[in-house]
Amino acid sequence: MPVAIRLARADDLAAIERFAVDVVPAHYAPILGEDAALAQLQWWTPARMQPAVEAHRVHVAVEGQAIVGVAETGVLGEDHVVWKLYLAPELRGRAIGADLLQHAVAPLRKVTDHVLVEHFAGNTKAARFYEREGWAVVRTEASRSGDPAAAIVWRRFTFAR
Repeated sequence: MPVAIRLARADDLAAIERFAVDVVPAHYAPILGEDAALAQLQWWTPARMQPAVEAHRVHVAVEGQAIVGVAETGVLGEDHVVWKLYLAPELRGRAIGADLLQHAVAPLRKVTDHVLVEHFAGNTKAARFYEREGWAVVRTEASRSGDPAAAIVWRRFTFAR
């Protein structure tokens, strides 16, 4: 079944949260530990996601009726940021993540010349993905816990003009 990418709607909020429960802790547990992985779910509640959905900053990848990927953009100070980019593990390696990322950042070309993304240093799969997609490391912030895997790596993508 083909995967379609579209803007998220208010009626997607519960499905987005279910997607996160299914994907996020399992992804982060080997990197951050079980407790820190579960703590990531605080960013996926309908109450947290609703403002971004209403602002048209969340894209979803849909296969049939199921949400199989989520991308969210936002603003941090004067910078535009990709806050979320997640894909169901069974769909990785098929260019769907790259397509979802492109859909998420495409509207930003009109308002900025670059976009930032952050990921945990221990997330080597994310590091390889962003490198392959042309995102350059701009800085790394040590984690409050002191765990090097939990350090935050910031990357920048500059739009071609």
